[in-house]
Amino acid sequence: MSTPTNSAQFSSSNVDPAELAKFSELAHRWWDTESEFKPLHQINPLRLAWIQTLAPLAGKKVVDIGCGGGILSDAMARQGAEVLGADLAVKSLKVAQLHALEAGTQGVQYREISAEDLAQEQAGQYDVVTCMEMLEHVPDPSSVVKACSALVKPGGWVFFSTLNRNPKSFLFAVVGAEYILNLLPKGTHEYARMIKPSELADWVRANGLNVMHMKGMTYNPFTRHYALGTDTDVNYLMATQKPLNN
Repeated sequence: MSTPTNSAQFSSSNVDPAELAKFSELAHRWWDTESEFKPLHQINPLRLAWIQTLAPLAGKKVVDIGCGGGILSDAMARQGAEVLGADLAVKSLKVAQLHALEAGTQGVQYREISAEDLAQEQAGQYDVVTCMEMLEHVPDPSSVVKACSALVKPGGWVFFSTLNRNPKSFLFAVVGAEYILNLLPKGTHEYARMIKPSELADWVRANGLNVMHMKGMTYNPFTRHYALGTDTDVNYLMATQKPLNN
């Protein structure tokens, strides 16, 4: 049985207009695999495969929080999941919807709604919740974690990915990726908004989820390939699960 949600606990104002504008300006380039979103296209098979190993997606009800142009949402639907992509960037959502139509992707829908508002509306309705590369772009990431926990069913999985906060991460993810290698547009990430794994783990546990697995994601500038491994110093993914007795 899902716990009733107190609507006063959530706020739909957890959004940074500057961040929305930043991604809206690039919306038409989401599905261009050589655009600013090339890194997302490159890492998508890695994160999809990792999700699949822990929570096979076929037949699952999934919500992708901060779905952007739908790169992960579309891929999960193609694995047989029933997917809702949620975001507040209207232009990105329109691009996602158009791509689904053009590609003939079944089982994916998109909505302009915040994680917090969706949690009020559909608490305990999802087998899998994903929130990838999104927490570092909102004013209050702990509020999004709380909403993700509310959305998932007991026994269900919530997957997060974000950027660690330390000197190495600043050097690699900001200086290296944005200013030297030009992998990302300048200003994509703010150091102060990066999140240490210990901080994310604290928010996860405070909201009734258990940390089950962690992976690091690294980029080799010589081979230009990404890989999952044990190094969580820069990019990392965290798999969490809601206990059945919640």
